[in-house]
Formats: sequence, structure tokens, C-alpha cells
Amino acid sequence: MPSYSIGQAARLLGVSSETVRRWADGGQLRMDRDGAGNRVIDGASLAAFAKERALGQHPVPGEIRTSVRNAFAGIVTAVTLDDVIAQVEIQSGPHRVVSVVSREAVEELGIEVGVEATARVKSTHVHVDRPDARG
Repeated sequence: MPSYSIGQAARLLGVSSETVRRWADGGQLRMDRDGAGNRVIDGASLAAFAKERALGQHPVPGEIRTSVRNAFAGIVTAVTLDDVIAQVEIQSGPHRVVSVVSREAVEELGIEVGVEATARVKSTHVHVDRPDARG
């Protein structure tokens, strides 16, 4: 069974080493000591923690119901428009998600740099949603 140092776990979880230490000290993440006395996390425990944490890490704003399970709430960092097609980039925590959608969809949703949006990934398709800005 592989084990991970605090720094390795932090990189895998996309957080700082100090955050991993706080989780361990708070009892949220189980750590053991290796033969040299260093704090380590066994791979199975880290995988389970990452999976549990991911369930609430990127909540979808509003009351949108969908069959798509992989939602990345974030901020739009770039929009490239063509006559018919648009490329939308969203930064969701440590994840950069890029989607190609119609220009019409971008305009209807009011997608522009700096707005909140959610990328939904199902298979090879990325769908972009935006909370209703009016209400």
C-alpha cells in the first residue's frame, strides 16, 4: 500500500501542506508515522478522503437539477468568440476547464470574463451553465 507525505497529499488534493496538517490535527484525515517518525497518509485513506471531499468541493449554485455528475463551479477566465463558435475557459479551484459552445449560447447566458459559471462534464461533452443573474 503506498503512503504519502503531507506535501504529496497537499499536491494531490490541491491545497496547502498547512491545510492537510490542520485536517489531520482536527481528526478529519487520519495520519500515521513511518519508521523515521514522519507523518504519512496511507493511499487508501487519502483516496477515500479525496472522494468524500470532492462530493462537496464544487457545489453547483442554485437549484439546478441535472443528470450530469461532474460539475465544476468557478469563474470565467477567458472567452474567445468567432462568428458561430465560442471557447469558454473556467477556473474551478485547481482545475481549468475549456468548452467550445455556440456564440449564441454565450450571448444568451451573458458569459464573459469575471462571471460565475459552472462547467458540467459528461463523457466527452462539457456543458456550461450560469446561475440566473437576475434573481
